[in-house]
Amino acid sequence: MSVPRRHPRTGLAGMEKDAAEAEPARQRNGFVGMLYGEFSDTLDNKVRYSVCLTESVLTIQRISSSPGRTKVVFNLTDCVGCRAYRGADTADVGAYFTAYFYPFKRRWMSAGVARQRVEQCFRVALVQDARTNLCEAERWACAIRNASVQQAPRKDGVTNSEVQRPCRVMILVNPLSGRGQALQLFTGHLQGMLTEAAVPYTLVITDHQNHARELVKKADLSQWDALVIMSGDGLLFEVINGLMDRDDWQEAIQTPLGILPGGSGNALAASVHHYSQSPPAWNEELLLSCGFMLCKGVVGSLDLVSIHLASKQRVFSFLSLAWGFVADVDIESEKYRHVGAIRFLMGTLVRLATLRVYQGRLAYLPVKEKSDLPSTPQLPSMCSSLPCQLIPNSSPTHNLHRHCNNANSNQNTISNSSINAGRVKTPCDGKTRAPLDCLLPGLDQPVPESWTSVKAEDFVLVLAIYQSHLAEDLWAVPGAMADDGIIHLFYVTAGISRPALLRLFLAMEKGAHLACGCPHLVYEKVQALRLEPISREGVITVDGETVEYGPVQAQIHPGLARLIYG
Repeated sequence: MSVPRRHPRTGLAGMEKDAAEAEPARQRNGFVGMLYGEFSDTLDNKVRYSVCLTESVLTIQRISSSPGRTKVVFNLTDCVGCRAYRGADTADVGAYFTAYFYPFKRRWMSAGVARQRVEQCFRVALVQDARTNLCEAERWACAIRNASVQQAPRKDGVTNSEVQRPCRVMILVNPLSGRGQALQLFTGHLQGMLTEAAVPYTLVITDHQNHARELVKKADLSQWDALVIMSGDGLLFEVINGLMDRDDWQEAIQTPLGILPGGSGNALAASVHHYSQSPPAWNEELLLSCGFMLCKGVVGSLDLVSIHLASKQRVFSFLSLAWGFVADVDIESEKYRHVGAIRFLMGTLVRLATLRVYQGRLAYLPVKEKSDLPSTPQLPSMCSSLPCQLIPNSSPTHNLHRHCNNANSNQNTISNSSINAGRVKTPCDGKTRAPLDCLLPGLDQPVPESWTSVKAEDFVLVLAIYQSHLAEDLWAVPGAMADDGIIHLFYVTAGISRPALLRLFLAMEKGAHLACGCPHLVYEKVQALRLEPISREGVITVDGETVEYGPVQAQIHPGLARLIYG
């Protein structure tokens, strides 16, 4: 839904709150806060407002002799920016400042709330000197911007550094993603928001497969504070693997990554929105939410999963590894891309009509209980704001990663003992390569005894996912977080009926599939896994992209990358 621009008086109409909710402190000299002033309406100089800025809110009240004056309180966590400027009329000595908010408001045509744009604009005319008035407007604009930065969204137990502006952003857009409207969605919904937030950006239009991967592999990343993807999940897959292809991958992968939904599935965008604890959103509302989080610029950790294929190729994944029904639907529904996200429903119905069963072997390394993990100091999770500062990952969820490193202290060198043990090897040419997968044996070696081997060999689907959502409307793992250090493994064994499988996916829309009591559905939390298809034909996908069919194994690397979220 397109969100129209609003005049201050329009914004006042729908946002009344109890005056006591944000009544500023009073002292002998009247209102006290960070700032207090009285300004005119931009369209009618006879209408005046008292404006009070505190550390957390902007309070606006129309000055009137009538009782029950309207008071509106804007939370500064909802503010993306504020600017001061002169009017178009050169004879006007007044100056102006406009603050831009995206608060949650009731939807126009349906139930629930979503972020909607509200603009608050005031005219400053303290004296008959244009320069003095502009200085006063600048003072207010700067104070509002600074206060909103201090009120950036924060997670419990997370330490944030100060937001530094401006942040230089490269935005990569795939114009063919989804229904082919990514570029139009950007110009129509996000371009103005980034201008309001004073976020300078460079727009890059991708024109062929792996364009983004090639670009970030060679880019001078010192010129950028963040890489943002406006597409589906496939373009981010390219970017992450391009970063991990670099010789300086350890620094490169610390570049904050942002996601703006422009594809069909938009699983990571839906997950990021979910992690912000915001009400559910779809389509343009989800885009506005992700754009808002980009403007706020809060950066946290993102788990990556290292995946080894039969050809010894290694890729890094941020979302999922799928085989069977889910992979079939994802790839076969490409022909319906022009209809948008509904393509997955159409693909599901088609595949249900001819449900397949795949033969294969599945094994995994379960997540250890906290009591089984080695004792390590517990440090608070670190979270920074743009531009990126290299802050070590120290979330308690990274204990698994530290334990893995302790078990292989020389993880950047390939020792004879590790080769003899059949551990996965990385190239050794004097350069530090991507992290060693110390939990994985070679694909030609049996899995360790500490792993669990699934007895069943007939599967309808296997899905390993490390985010909360599989698509905008598929809430696969309600308790997942971007940096929980867990691969959430689902598999459905043969024998499930078509109606039962359909009920599972319908329940997944509300995250209730695990409560269905389906005996064919199994869920495990794992650190690593191996899948060995026996069926000669099939599809395996990583982050929705087809990879070579054959044996595959994966290990999670907690907090390896960084993600912009709210």
